[in-house]
Amino acid sequence: MPEYQNIFTRVQIRGPLHHGVPLPTGPWQREGKPIFSYLLGQIGNAQVGPVYLGSLGLASLIAGFIAFEIIGLNMWASVGWNPILFVRDLPWLALEPPSPAYGLHIPPLNQGGWWLMAGFFLTSSLILWFLRVHRRATQLGLGTHTAWAFASAIWLYLCLGFIRPILMGAWGEAPPFGIFPHLDWTVAFSLRAGNLYYDPFHMLSIVFLYGSVLLFAMHAATILAVSRFGGDKEVEQTVDRGTAAERAALFWRWTMGFNATMESIHRWAWWFAVLTPLTGGIGILLTGTVVDDWFLWGVKHGIVPHYAAMYGHIANPAKTQGGQ
Repeated sequence: MPEYQNIFTRVQIRGPLHHGVPLPTGPWQREGKPIFSYLLGQIGNAQVGPVYLGSLGLASLIAGFIAFEIIGLNMWASVGWNPILFVRDLPWLALEPPSPAYGLHIPPLNQGGWWLMAGFFLTSSLILWFLRVHRRATQLGLGTHTAWAFASAIWLYLCLGFIRPILMGAWGEAPPFGIFPHLDWTVAFSLRAGNLYYDPFHMLSIVFLYGSVLLFAMHAATILAVSRFGGDKEVEQTVDRGTAAERAALFWRWTMGFNATMESIHRWAWWFAVLTPLTGGIGILLTGTVVDDWFLWGVKHGIVPHYAAMYGHIANPAKTQGGQ
């Protein structure tokens, strides 16, 4: 019998080299000779290249590289240009935003100006890449779903580092660039806000996060389960339903309690994933602008139990003089 082949077998998913559908006539074309990669073939399509960059893609990469260099060189300078300390302490290094005392003014470079400059180029890179994805989709006759999904992630990024700081009147409200310092900022931000977990839009964001993980995992598992019947050819199964689509639909209806087609499951997953940063960004914007303390807000609205006062009145340190 022929060996059953899918992503779990030792047989790689590999077809003839393909240069892609024809592109409209223009100054940019796909570059590079396509090759096969054994390691990439272990997890998916083994072909690498050709690559289409375009003017927007090139501008995005240049802006992203400038932001990366500004952040990296400032981190390196913070350890006295010592390469060993830089590598050792990299997860703990940061490029900090300006002090809240500067408000929305442009500070000196070493007092947060580099952070502003890095943020400008990083934001430019992300927006340029969104425009690139949107243009690529329209020129190839595709829907623009990928571009708008990317825009949803950019929305959360802008809420954290641009829109909320402007609403709060200080660039210092934004997070630093760095790995652990960013996580430390997140914890401090939640504590100052009286526990961000009681923010209802944060709750929604977590629901959509876990929900999208579940949907993507179950969809992937379902398609792998019917790949022996051609379920991996989802486009063909959408317009010309075969035994794989029929079996997958029956499985979902019998186990999950609702119908999911080869097309509708992707809409479910797209919306769940997109709503994760969308609702999260709304929750960030409400914090400090509309609601100062989410714990007290939760007590007021019956979300959080009203604990008995065991130690007398405890003042919120963020609201005391000098507490900010």
